[in-house]
Amino acid sequence: MSQSRTSEQSVSASDAHRWTLASVAPAEPRARLLWLPALGVAARHYLPLAEALAGLGIAVHLHEWRGNGSSSLRPSRAQDWGYAELLTRDLPASLAAIPNNVPTWIGGHSLGGQLACCFAGLQPARIAGLALVASGTPYWKTFPTPLRWLLPLAYRLLPWLARRQGVLHGRRLGFGGTEAHSLIADWAAVGRSGRYAAAGADIDLEAGMAALRIPVVAVAMDEDWLGPASSLRGLLAHLPRSKADVHHMDHAALGVRADHFGWMRTPAAVAAALAEKICEPS
Repeated sequence: MSQSRTSEQSVSASDAHRWTLASVAPAEPRARLLWLPALGVAARHYLPLAEALAGLGIAVHLHEWRGNGSSSLRPSRAQDWGYAELLTRDLPASLAAIPNNVPTWIGGHSLGGQLACCFAGLQPARIAGLALVASGTPYWKTFPTPLRWLLPLAYRLLPWLARRQGVLHGRRLGFGGTEAHSLIADWAAVGRSGRYAAAGADIDLEAGMAALRIPVVAVAMDEDWLGPASSLRGLLAHLPRSKADVHHMDHAALGVRADHFGWMRTPAAVAAALAEKICEPS
């Protein structure tokens, strides 16, 4: 495989929000993957994953969430957004910036995986498949105890805190970064109801996901209490017509603790699992 090349391009949404789309690509990619970060995680932290996948023939394009990393915006009382802005303004712009010369997959980590599923349902003609890592629905009924009983309280408390403060100061709580209060409200609503929706947008996310017929590859970490296998199964249930290949990874497979974030430091095994499916002949 020829040496991969890293590049950056400026991308803008319809409301003038700007960010940098970083790409790592081999000379002749077999497929492309638009990658969506976890909540509060800047895109640059996925460069090791992108480099590993590029070495296996997949061009990776790292989307930046509004409010993080290279984003021109930061959340505040006056600067707010939710799923609607991410799904109907930002992600379409990143997708449009990617060459359409080979099959394009979309995937992500944690919240990124969830919103990848939602966005794929809005773009069925463009998205060839889904790649999910340490991801799952936040719906409280999909978690084992004791989280099953604690989460409903969190899904009411965190949006209240975010509204009261203007943002959610997630780093103080050990959850996400500084997050827009409408984003937390949308996330918590899924956690309470189990249904995906984007407040203020006239789009049916559930119908889009239910209609998808695309391949899915998912990697679950054995020690991931934030995204246990049961919550991954709950997320995949929103894609009833899409066949999923699920890989369960432990410390021996990864070389690090198999939790929500540890795999990011040594992503070779995760990249290999994703690439096997993404590069599979159709």
